[in-house]
Amino acid sequence: MSSSIATTRFSVLDRSRTREGHPDAEALRDTVRLAQELEGLGYHRFWVSEHHGVPGVAGSAPTVLAAAVAAATRTIRVGTGGVMLPNHQPLVVAEQFGVLESLFPGRIDMGLGRSVGFTDGVRKALGRDKDVAEDFEGQLDELLGWFRGTSPTRVHARPAEGLHVPPFVLAMGEGAAIAARAGLPMVIGDLRDADKVQRGIDHYRSHFRPSPWAREPYVVISGTIAVAATPEEARRLLIPEAWSMAYSRTHGTFPPLPPAERVETLTMSAKERGFYESGLAGQLAGTEEQVTHQLETLLKETGAQEVLVTTSTYDREALLDSYRRLARITTGMSPA
Repeated sequence: MSSSIATTRFSVLDRSRTREGHPDAEALRDTVRLAQELEGLGYHRFWVSEHHGVPGVAGSAPTVLAAAVAAATRTIRVGTGGVMLPNHQPLVVAEQFGVLESLFPGRIDMGLGRSVGFTDGVRKALGRDKDVAEDFEGQLDELLGWFRGTSPTRVHARPAEGLHVPPFVLAMGEGAAIAARAGLPMVIGDLRDADKVQRGIDHYRSHFRPSPWAREPYVVISGTIAVAATPEEARRLLIPEAWSMAYSRTHGTFPPLPPAERVETLTMSAKERGFYESGLAGQLAGTEEQVTHQLETLLKETGAQEVLVTTSTYDREALLDSYRRLARITTGMSPA
């Protein structure tokens, strides 16, 4: 195992992807079970996400799901990747994380994003529009103020005030600059656009201002990693998500994950095929040896302190096997 891999933390974001022929509730239970498995494999964090009105994602209430994950585990850090702050009042978000930290002290992370909904209909249902994301930096400052007890309203967030819940900024678009100015750890992806990721990391590091939350820049790179016995099996892990993304780009809706074997029989339009092939390309995928080399290159180029793996697929056993193989890479353990 290389020194860069050995000194890097590896964590997981599970988006509770729904699957064809399986109810949404099963996706949520699968998320909790996966967290238990990954805790035993030595992963550092386990995060859950926020999506509203999306047929392919059951995870709509991340702080609620994080509570279930934390209650079912003992040592792994648990958090959100992320709570979409423009959708909520910062006081309520502070209260929710204050409750989580009080129940599971020293294990809770607060990953925060600035997205405001997948479609116009969802944004309308949330009572938000695209412009609300423009004030993300102000919302972030207000949220952190509730933990510091500095709100000019003279209201106190209970039980959040005085607690330390590590905040992270999901760096999409202006996120890298916002994370740098706020002095917060940054999560950035995806791995298919290496140049864009590197530009974001460079900007973040060069503009970082130390804060009470972080003295130095802390970079988490996120993306899909698929590890299997053969390159072909690793590629099959990517197929359901690649097709689902391609379908969403061409039909405007994000569907549940289909089995890889069904995708392979589908007839796609040229446009859909282009998005599909793009989704399969540029990911970290292959055998343990191949992924080890890919990770070494990635970590040397970015200097990231942590990798947040975001892999989704239809075959849950194959997904768990991928995480087991990745754990062997990151811990230097030999196969059982």
